[in-house]
Amino acid sequence: MSEAENPQLPPNMEIELDESLHATTEKWFEYPVVVHPHHTDYGGIVWHGTYLSWMEEARVECLRSLGLDYGNFVKLGYELPVVEVNIRYHQSLKMGEQAIVKTRMNNIQGVRIYWDYQITNWRGSTTYVSGRVTLVGIDREKGKIMRQLPPMLLDTLVKL
Repeated sequence: MSEAENPQLPPNMEIELDESLHATTEKWFEYPVVVHPHHTDYGGIVWHGTYLSWMEEARVECLRSLGLDYGNFVKLGYELPVVEVNIRYHQSLKMGEQAIVKTRMNNIQGVRIYWDYQITNWRGSTTYVSGRVTLVGIDREKGKIMRQLPPMLLDTLVKL
Protein backbone atom coordinates (compact mmCIF):
# COMPACT_ATOMS: atom_id res chain seq x y z
CA MET A 1 0.00 0.00 0.00
CA SER A 2 1.26 3.43 -0.81
CA GLU A 3 1.53 6.15 1.80
CA ALA A 4 -1.37 8.01 0.13
CA GLU A 5 -3.62 4.97 0.60
CA ASN A 6 -2.57 4.44 4.22
CA PRO A 7 -1.90 7.87 5.79
CA GLN A 8 0.09 7.77 9.01
CA LEU A 9 0.03 10.24 11.86
CA PRO A 10 3.40 11.73 12.68
CA PRO A 11 5.13 9.90 15.53
CA ASN A 12 4.60 11.26 19.01
CA MET A 13 8.05 12.01 20.36
CA GLU A 14 6.66 11.81 23.92
CA ILE A 15 6.54 8.03 23.60
CA GLU A 16 9.90 6.34 23.89
CA LEU A 17 10.23 2.94 22.29
CA ASP A 18 11.93 0.19 24.23
CA GLU A 19 12.71 -2.46 21.64
CA SER A 20 13.82 -4.89 24.36
CA LEU A 21 10.18 -5.62 25.27
CA HIS A 22 8.67 -7.75 22.56
CA ALA A 23 5.82 -10.02 23.52
CA THR A 24 3.50 -12.08 21.37
CA THR A 25 1.17 -14.91 22.07
CA GLU A 26 -0.47 -17.45 19.81
CA LYS A 27 -3.14 -18.29 22.36
CA TRP A 28 -6.43 -16.41 22.11
CA PHE A 29 -8.59 -15.46 25.08
CA GLU A 30 -12.18 -16.27 24.19
CA TYR A 31 -15.14 -14.18 25.33
CA PRO A 32 -18.63 -15.37 24.31
CA VAL A 33 -21.33 -12.89 23.30
CA VAL A 34 -24.98 -13.10 22.32
CA VAL A 35 -26.52 -10.45 20.06
CA HIS A 36 -29.35 -8.77 21.98
CA PRO A 37 -31.75 -6.16 20.56
CA HIS A 38 -29.79 -3.23 22.06
CA HIS A 39 -26.68 -4.37 20.10
CA THR A 40 -28.42 -3.89 16.74
CA ASP A 41 -29.67 -1.24 14.36
CA TYR A 42 -33.27 -1.07 13.18
CA GLY A 43 -32.65 -3.89 10.71
CA GLY A 44 -31.55 -6.33 13.42
CA ILE A 45 -27.90 -6.19 12.30
CA VAL A 46 -25.18 -5.59 14.91
CA TRP A 47 -24.39 -1.87 15.02
CA HIS A 48 -20.73 -1.26 14.18
CA GLY A 49 -19.94 0.37 17.56
CA THR A 50 -21.08 -2.74 19.41
CA TYR A 51 -18.06 -4.62 18.12
CA LEU A 52 -15.78 -2.05 19.82
CA SER A 53 -17.60 -2.56 23.12
CA TRP A 54 -17.22 -6.32 22.85
CA MET A 55 -13.52 -5.96 22.04
CA GLU A 56 -13.01 -3.77 25.12
CA GLU A 57 -14.94 -6.20 27.33
CA ALA A 58 -12.88 -9.13 26.04
CA ARG A 59 -9.58 -7.32 26.69
CA VAL A 60 -10.61 -6.31 30.23
CA GLU A 61 -11.80 -9.87 30.98
CA CYS A 62 -8.57 -11.30 29.58
CA LEU A 63 -6.55 -9.11 31.95
CA ARG A 64 -8.87 -10.03 34.84
CA SER A 65 -8.38 -13.73 34.12
CA LEU A 66 -4.65 -13.14 34.57
CA GLY A 67 -5.09 -11.38 37.91
CA LEU A 68 -5.22 -7.73 36.84
CA ASP A 69 -8.51 -6.04 37.78
CA TYR A 70 -8.77 -3.00 35.53
CA GLY A 71 -10.82 -1.04 38.08
CA ASN A 72 -8.05 -1.45 40.66
CA PHE A 73 -5.45 -0.55 38.02
CA VAL A 74 -7.26 2.76 37.46
CA LYS A 75 -7.58 3.36 41.22
CA LEU A 76 -3.78 3.07 41.43
CA GLY A 77 -3.49 6.03 39.04
CA TYR A 78 -2.99 4.32 35.68
CA GLU A 79 -4.98 4.19 32.47
CA LEU A 80 -4.62 2.37 29.16
CA PRO A 81 -6.62 4.40 26.64
CA VAL A 82 -7.06 3.26 23.08
CA VAL A 83 -5.09 5.55 20.77
CA GLU A 84 -5.67 3.70 17.52
CA VAL A 85 -8.35 1.33 16.25
CA ASN A 86 -8.39 -0.71 13.05
CA ILE A 87 -11.45 -2.82 12.29
CA ARG A 88 -12.38 -4.85 9.25
CA TYR A 89 -16.01 -5.94 8.93
CA HIS A 90 -16.21 -9.27 7.10
CA GLN A 91 -19.79 -10.39 7.67
CA SER A 92 -22.76 -9.14 9.67
CA LEU A 93 -24.00 -10.64 12.90
CA LYS A 94 -27.75 -10.59 13.47
CA MET A 95 -30.01 -10.39 16.50
CA GLY A 96 -30.14 -13.68 18.41
CA GLU A 97 -26.85 -15.03 17.03
CA GLN A 98 -23.93 -16.04 19.22
CA ALA A 99 -20.26 -15.36 18.66
CA ILE A 100 -16.84 -15.58 20.26
CA VAL A 101 -14.68 -12.50 20.67
CA LYS A 102 -11.09 -13.71 20.54
CA THR A 103 -8.36 -11.41 21.78
CA ARG A 104 -4.65 -11.63 22.36
CA MET A 105 -1.81 -9.27 23.02
CA ASN A 106 0.29 -9.07 19.90
CA ASN A 107 3.20 -6.86 20.87
CA ILE A 108 4.57 -4.33 23.35
CA GLN A 109 6.71 -1.45 22.13
CA GLY A 110 7.68 0.89 24.93
CA VAL A 111 4.37 1.98 26.46
CA ARG A 112 2.34 0.92 23.43
CA ILE A 113 0.44 -2.34 23.70
CA TYR A 114 -1.04 -3.90 20.58
CA TRP A 115 -4.08 -6.22 20.89
CA ASP A 116 -5.54 -8.31 18.06
CA TYR A 117 -9.16 -9.41 17.75
CA GLN A 118 -11.28 -11.84 15.81
CA ILE A 119 -15.02 -12.15 16.24
CA THR A 120 -16.12 -15.51 14.89
CA ASN A 121 -18.90 -18.03 15.13
CA TRP A 122 -18.55 -20.72 17.80
CA ARG A 123 -16.78 -23.14 15.45
CA GLY A 124 -14.39 -20.44 14.24
CA SER A 125 -15.32 -21.15 10.63
CA THR A 126 -16.87 -17.71 9.98
CA THR A 127 -15.10 -14.46 10.77
CA TYR A 128 -17.42 -11.52 11.33
CA VAL A 129 -14.85 -8.90 12.38
CA SER A 130 -11.09 -8.68 12.74
CA GLY A 131 -9.21 -5.81 14.28
CA ARG A 132 -6.38 -4.35 16.27
CA VAL A 133 -6.20 -1.67 18.92
CA THR A 134 -3.21 0.20 20.24
CA LEU A 135 -3.17 1.19 23.91
CA VAL A 136 -0.82 3.64 25.61
CA GLY A 137 0.02 3.76 29.31
CA ILE A 138 -1.08 7.01 30.99
CA ASP A 139 -0.23 8.36 34.43
CA ARG A 140 -3.62 9.72 35.52
CA GLU A 141 -2.20 12.05 38.20
CA LYS A 142 0.17 13.77 35.77
CA GLY A 143 -2.14 13.39 32.79
CA LYS A 144 0.82 12.29 30.69
CA ILE A 145 2.06 9.29 28.80
CA MET A 146 4.24 7.09 31.01
CA ARG A 147 7.86 6.50 30.12
CA GLN A 148 7.49 2.82 30.99
CA LEU A 149 4.63 0.50 31.85
CA PRO A 150 4.02 -0.25 35.54
CA PRO A 151 5.64 -3.50 36.76
CA MET A 152 2.26 -4.94 37.83
CA LEU A 153 1.02 -4.59 34.23
CA LEU A 154 4.18 -6.02 32.71
CA ASP A 155 4.05 -8.96 35.13
CA THR A 156 0.48 -9.66 33.98
CA LEU A 157 1.28 -9.31 30.29
CA VAL A 158 4.25 -11.65 30.60
CA LYS A 159 1.75 -14.38 31.54
CA LEU A 160 0.33 -14.11 28.03
